[in-house]
Amino acid sequence: MSAEVTVLSQSLKKQEDGLRLGAAHYAATSDPDTFAQLAGRFDLIVNTVSAAVDVDAYLSLLAVDGALVNVGAPAEPLSLNAMSLIGGRRTYAGSMIGGIAETQEMLDFCAEHGIGAEVEVIAADAVNEAYERVLASDVRYRFVIDTATLR
Repeated sequence: MSAEVTVLSQSLKKQEDGLRLGAAHYAATSDPDTFAQLAGRFDLIVNTVSAAVDVDAYLSLLAVDGALVNVGAPAEPLSLNAMSLIGGRRTYAGSMIGGIAETQEMLDFCAEHGIGAEVEVIAADAVNEAYERVLASDVRYRFVIDTATLR
């Protein structure tokens, strides 16, 4: 939608999907060279993961006046060095999901532009297996429980 998008993911496992879904670039954050190669490159990073990350490392990827927006909710507190913000006039922000009006606006936008979700539909009796897969990091996207399978 006119933005040049780069996917930053822990591994290259979802690279094909990221590029298919419209990203121009894809990088694995587990590769130590990634942070050096991409330093100062981004205006905006949206962090969607709920795992602890090295905030300073991600802030180093921002250009001057860039912003890192955290929408994931890690269980443990995150820390950062103030110089990671001050040195490049960077911003670190957070956002929760919107209310009903914002959710409807997002759904309308998606419908207007033909954007759908990538999900894996499971039966209700597969919830325990799905949970184990989450723990094993064996989930491509989101699980959706088929309510027709509820008993």
